[in-house]
Amino acid sequence: MRKFIYSLIILFSTTYYGFAEIPAGAEKIEEGEYNVFMLSDAGRNGSYDQRKIGTLMGEYAEIISPEFVISCGDLFHYDGIQSTSDPILLSNYENIYTHGELHCPWYGVLGNHEYKGNTQAMMDYSDISRRWNMPSRYYTFTKQLDDDDPESESIRFVFIDTAPLMSKYHTQEYPDAMNIDESVQLQWIDSVLSVAKEKWVLVIGHHPVYSYDTKDDSESIELRSKLEPIFDRHQVDFYFCGHIHTFQHLRNETGKTDYVVNASASLQRPPLDGEYTVYNSTNTGFAILTFNEGEMNYHFINSEGEVEYSIQRKK
Repeated sequence: MRKFIYSLIILFSTTYYGFAEIPAGAEKIEEGEYNVFMLSDAGRNGSYDQRKIGTLMGEYAEIISPEFVISCGDLFHYDGIQSTSDPILLSNYENIYTHGELHCPWYGVLGNHEYKGNTQAMMDYSDISRRWNMPSRYYTFTKQLDDDDPESESIRFVFIDTAPLMSKYHTQEYPDAMNIDESVQLQWIDSVLSVAKEKWVLVIGHHPVYSYDTKDDSESIELRSKLEPIFDRHQVDFYFCGHIHTFQHLRNETGKTDYVVNASASLQRPPLDGEYTVYNSTNTGFAILTFNEGEMNYHFINSEGEVEYSIQRKK
C-alpha cells in the first residue's frame, strides 16, 4: 500500500512540480516513525548546488515527510541578515526551499557568517515567518515518536551557539559575539544534558568538535576542550555541525558520540583523513534522520540524490 501511495505522489509531483522520477536513493530509506531533515552551510543565494539541493530536498520530502528541518548554521552567507526584512531572507531561504512539504517548522543555529550580521534579527524572524524557529541563541526541546502515546520513545534536541565559545570570534568582525559570556552557555549545556533522560540525545552546533581539513584547527581544539568532556560525561549520541563544507563522520576512542560534519548544501571543499575518520566525502548534500523504537538512522543524501552513506545506532 505504501509503495502504491508513493507512486501516486510521484505522479502528482511530476505533473505539478516538474519532478521526473523518484529520487535515486529513496527506496533505500525506510521512513521512520519520526523523520527530520538537516542541512548546513547552504546560503549562496541559490548559486553552486543550493537550488539543486533545495529541489532535491523537496523531492525526498514527498516520500519521507519531515517533522521539521534543522539548519546547522550559515544559511545566510556571507554577512548574515541586517533586519527581519532583509532581502537575503528571500534569496537564501524563502525562495529556495519552496516545496510544500518543506513548509514545516525549521530550527536553526547561528553560524559564523550570521554573526557578521544582526543575530537578534535571526531570532526576531521567528515572529514573522510561519516556519522559522530560533527562540534563543541556544535552546532545547524534546519530541516523542508518537505524540498520542506518552510512553513512546523520546528524543532530545539541544541547539548550541558555538561562535562565542571560541576566542577567534571575540573581535569587531563579529560584533554580537564579543560580549557573550561563554561560561553561562557551558553551564546551561551541562545542566540540560545532566537531566536528559530521553532515549536519544542529539546536540546541534555550527563548528566542528572534530574535523580534518585544510583550515586552521585551532577552532576545533578550543571547542573540543570545552564541549567534549561534557558530551562524554553525559553520553551524547550525536553531535551535528557544519562550517567546513565537507561531509565527515568521526568517532574518537571513547566511541560514545558520533561526530558528524554535515555536508555543505551549496559549496563543498575537500576533506582530509585523520585518526578518527570513519568516512568522508567531497560531495554536497543534505541529511535525513529517521527514528523508530530502539533505532536511529542518519542518511547522507548527496547532490545526485543518492544515499551515499548511513549511520545506524540501536539501543
